[in-house]
Amino acid sequence: MLEIALVSSATFFATIGPPDVAALFAALTPNNTPAERRAIALKGTLIALAILLAFAAFGDSLLALFGITLPALRTAGGVLLLLMAIDMVFARSSGAVTTTAEENREATAKEDISVFPLATPLIAGPGTMGATILLVADAEGDWTHIAVVVACLTAMLLLTFVLLLLTGQVQRLLGVTGLHVVSRVAGVLLAALAVQFIFDGVADSALFRTS
Repeated sequence: MLEIALVSSATFFATIGPPDVAALFAALTPNNTPAERRAIALKGTLIALAILLAFAAFGDSLLALFGITLPALRTAGGVLLLLMAIDMVFARSSGAVTTTAEENREATAKEDISVFPLATPLIAGPGTMGATILLVADAEGDWTHIAVVVACLTAMLLLTFVLLLLTGQVQRLLGVTGLHVVSRVAGVLLAALAVQFIFDGVADSALFRTS
């Protein structure tokens, strides 16, 4: 269970990126009062939790509906996470881990950013959704395994919420360079996990099996 918890926590930390979310949250709420920031942060985090729990609960049904096998999901998820990891290591922005320039322009015109872009795509982005489905599907019906994954997801969202409340302090403490260092370290870990997902997916497929 410890290995599952470590893998899940590392994956969710890398895909959500709590320090990055906090930095973007600060940039999007410069004119909000502390009380308004707390309300937005709470609402956004709860909505993101609901979205990700829905993917955790109905991910298997979604896969079955489209005829997607677990090895295919492992491989595709690994490729997606690897692309995200590369962007994180080189400190590049992409739509998988943050908002695009167009989304940022739209967000700055909104008074309430709790649903968009905070809940999605900043917290519950494509990478996090895919990782949630992948990690739960990897449990293969083991409820203890699934409970550990959901607990790690909830803990990471709680960490994200706390950092949103402390967004000013986080920025002052880490600075731009510090945020990039955290992102790059998480990116390296995510890259290794992504490659492992790809290896497992290919190994479990029938591509290289001889009759």
